[in-house]
Amino acid sequence: MFRKMFTLFAVLFMSVTAQAGGHGAEKNMLPPPETDYVAPPLPDGYVITVMITGANRGIGLEFTKLYVERGYNVIATARKPAKADVLNELAAANDNLSIVQLDVTDFERIDELAAEMEGQPIDILINNAGISGDSSKQFLGKFDYDDFRWVMEVNVYGPTKIAEAFYPNLLASELKKLVVVSSSEGSIKGVTSPRNAFYRTSKASVNMMYKNIAAQLKRKGVTVAMVNPGLTDTDFVAGLPKKMLRPADVAAADMARNIDASNIQNTGTFWNYDGNVLPW
Repeated sequence: MFRKMFTLFAVLFMSVTAQAGGHGAEKNMLPPPETDYVAPPLPDGYVITVMITGANRGIGLEFTKLYVERGYNVIATARKPAKADVLNELAAANDNLSIVQLDVTDFERIDELAAEMEGQPIDILINNAGISGDSSKQFLGKFDYDDFRWVMEVNVYGPTKIAEAFYPNLLASELKKLVVVSSSEGSIKGVTSPRNAFYRTSKASVNMMYKNIAAQLKRKGVTVAMVNPGLTDTDFVAGLPKKMLRPADVAAADMARNIDASNIQNTGTFWNYDGNVLPW
């Protein structure tokens, strides 16, 4: 009982942080246009390819639906594809969707898949897979280091390895966009009370890693973006009142607009779902 109450209490605080970080939760404001940047036209007949990790449910599934509807080629990954019923139904109805098995903590499998996809352009690579860990084990004096290690492996090491393994595929594409689904909980400036230390640390860490990757790959034309979905109706916050939560399809659409607006001039930006820039 205590654990459930604690988790609910922590998530309620998270909602305040997420909304405050947006400076207006009810608006969907696009990032300011880059007046001196014009995206090059795509070659005639070119079809954009998107790869999404953790695509079997929640935000990952909504990203998949959105990009399939746009007509893009979508590569959706899942740890256990055979159990991804909705994703399999979607693939059966859409020739532009393929499903591949991938666990972002399995580096051998990542390298194997990268070898299988050698030469395949990936225009938008979205690192969506992530976990929060057990909130009750994330207080000083009660730290569970196995849990900490697992959160970091999924939320930091995984997206880092994915970026390293597949950036040749990004370079082979036209759009060259590398994305990680982050969180306002990764904003150090936003920390006003103790909670979810492992999760917060992992998101701050992956933001720093992707900021570094952005600096390294800018000269090669790769755009990097960290995107925050806000407090979204997924398994992570199961049990909270629906009125507190953003629908997963809305969160995915908001982040997709920010991904669309990302370019080489604003590479390395930490975007809130409403188009504002989140503080580090």
